[in-house]
Amino acid sequence: MPKPQSEQLSSVNRYQNAALNYYLQLTGSPYLHYGYWEPLPTSVAERSLFKLQIAQEAYSQKLLNFIPPETKSVLDVGCGIGGNAVFLLKQGLKVDGLAPDSFQKKKFLEATEGKAIFHDMKFEDFTATQAYDLVLLSESSQYMASGDIAQGAAKILKPGGYLLLADMLRSDMDYTEGIFSNCHVVEDLNKSLSQSGFILIKQEDISQQVAPTLDLAIEHFRQFGLSTGEYIGTLIKIAVPPLYALLNWAYKRWLQKAIAEGLAARTIFDKHLCYEIQLWQLSEGNS
Repeated sequence: MPKPQSEQLSSVNRYQNAALNYYLQLTGSPYLHYGYWEPLPTSVAERSLFKLQIAQEAYSQKLLNFIPPETKSVLDVGCGIGGNAVFLLKQGLKVDGLAPDSFQKKKFLEATEGKAIFHDMKFEDFTATQAYDLVLLSESSQYMASGDIAQGAAKILKPGGYLLLADMLRSDMDYTEGIFSNCHVVEDLNKSLSQSGFILIKQEDISQQVAPTLDLAIEHFRQFGLSTGEYIGTLIKIAVPPLYALLNWAYKRWLQKAIAEGLAARTIFDKHLCYEIQLWQLSEGNS
């Protein structure tokens, strides 16, 4: 029997969910974000999956430090599997999650133990039944147009409400192709928010505290991903040479460039991007 339409997933979502499930099994972390490394690691030995989890919890605490004390209700846009939501719930905040993904919905509801509502839809399609004190976008802004972010947040915030955005941003507007090219240009994002009535209250560049996660990912991929792929390739070459020739051709045609770019992720980040936390307040006349 075919699944109901609402439960059907595109092939893209299935690939993303498979990758997400692999990440969760690999790290054992309840968080999907890069983390906040403090103090900064000074050697490879100081970067580990265990230390990543500590950095990810520190990141949630960093976000909490930006949330104004009068905040009671939060809409976590692009909430992932609920790591930030659980952290904020423990602080006594009322949290709703939003993401267009049934796999994340399942994980989110399990993590929050029924204490939070999950909206399974895109932010652009969301119609709120209540006004929120704060909209949180933690590493989710890059999946939406800046105008949709600004206008959507303005519609669902209370008078004088806040938008807390934390993400990779392009400091180099000429960087338009590559693995991070979907990130917003800082100036363009800020312009969209200002035009929708938002005023920048506080911002902090935490690029250096985020970057060790890129280093960790590259190190693990070099150590485990590439070596595993080479081993499997050698086995196929021995057992089925024609298949190996086909796969080798496909690798050079579609994967080699992407892998090379992934291995250069830290260099690309340092040259073209930054990571900022920004707190914006909606002027009351625009609510």
